Amino acid sequence: MSGYAQYKNRVKISERHGAGEWVIERVSLLILMPLGVWTASSAFTLAGADYETATAWFASTLNAVLLGVTAVVFLGYISLAWKVIIEDYIHRPRNKALLIGLSNLIFLVLAAASVFFITRLALGSAPLPAGFGA
Repeated sequence: MSGYAQYKNRVKISERHGAGEWVIERVSLLILMPLGVWTASSAFTLAGADYETATAWFASTLNAVLLGVTAVVFLGYISLAWKVIIEDYIHRPRNKALLIGLSNLIFLVLAAASVFFITRLALGSAPLPAGFGA
């Protein structure tokens, strides 16, 4: 980048960058606060419960949906946080783009896996086929 400031619509470009991400981070944090309290209370409720109780808890549609929303919003929030960290500390554009793409892919896979396994638990088909992952 050259030594002079670049402007768009009379606003310096560096001052415009990240405002949308900032709003998304704050909104997702507001969504995560009650969901985090619910998740913690549910975890304390299920602590020490037997297998049937846990599967019955997951079989509840409300619990499965709330847990899925919590997982997706949390992983989206963490993805944005890692993007900010990478943008702040990685200075080579190619490395920055590669790391942001890789972190987004990792968090997307984690979100998809979370929703997949929560759905399996909710439908009562938790065990995977024999030999899967072994």
